[in-house]
Amino acid sequence: MLLAEDLLLLVTEDASGRLSAPAEQVDAGLGGANLVELTLLNKVDLSGEQDPGRRGRIIVRDPSPAGDAVLDAALEILIARQGRRPSAVIGPLSKNLRRTLYQRLADRGVVRAERGRIFGVFPVRRWPAQDASDEAEVRRLMTQALVEQVVPDTRTAALIALAHAVGCVDKIVDRRQHGLSRRQLRARAAKIAEGNWASAAVRKAIEDMMAAVLVTITAAGVVGQSRG
Repeated sequence: MLLAEDLLLLVTEDASGRLSAPAEQVDAGLGGANLVELTLLNKVDLSGEQDPGRRGRIIVRDPSPAGDAVLDAALEILIARQGRRPSAVIGPLSKNLRRTLYQRLADRGVVRAERGRIFGVFPVRRWPAQDASDEAEVRRLMTQALVEQVVPDTRTAALIALAHAVGCVDKIVDRRQHGLSRRQLRARAAKIAEGNWASAAVRKAIEDMMAAVLVTITAAGVVGQSRG
């Protein structure tokens, strides 16, 4: 499972197959997840003093295939956009990604595709869970880290950081069941996101993804006010 696949499952309601967070935020998170995964694989980095051009820009250290079609497509996007800021690649990485990931998960029997209509008119596709065993294990590890404050492994820490960036940690871990406030849970997620498990490039990718999410929320608010 890719980080992006795990994140998508975590923000998709098992029974209804609907997203539990705004689609634009989820899409930014999925694009960011692929950037983080390629960085963890030491394929992508941020340029430093030893590199040509400006510091803190996307640089591909290893252009060889990652061995996964989705990651390889993401890597090609980054190869074509070397020298850009991480914030400039989140959009291209996110394009059509959610549908691609859902279809992959459906092909593996993790979710199933269902067609329906909103208000009986507008066609829509939902992706309810079919085999939630992997997702349950991911939730267990995230809960251990956030509630019991067990030191997470790198993958779990990355997912917590991504979920925090998308703003849906409290939808993944039932804070009421564990007697935590929303503020406490988010503070613990933020602490993990800022921890020393990640390289500077991963931290920057997550920071820029959070910025992209905030821009999306702000833009949606502006549109809503203009229509009001």
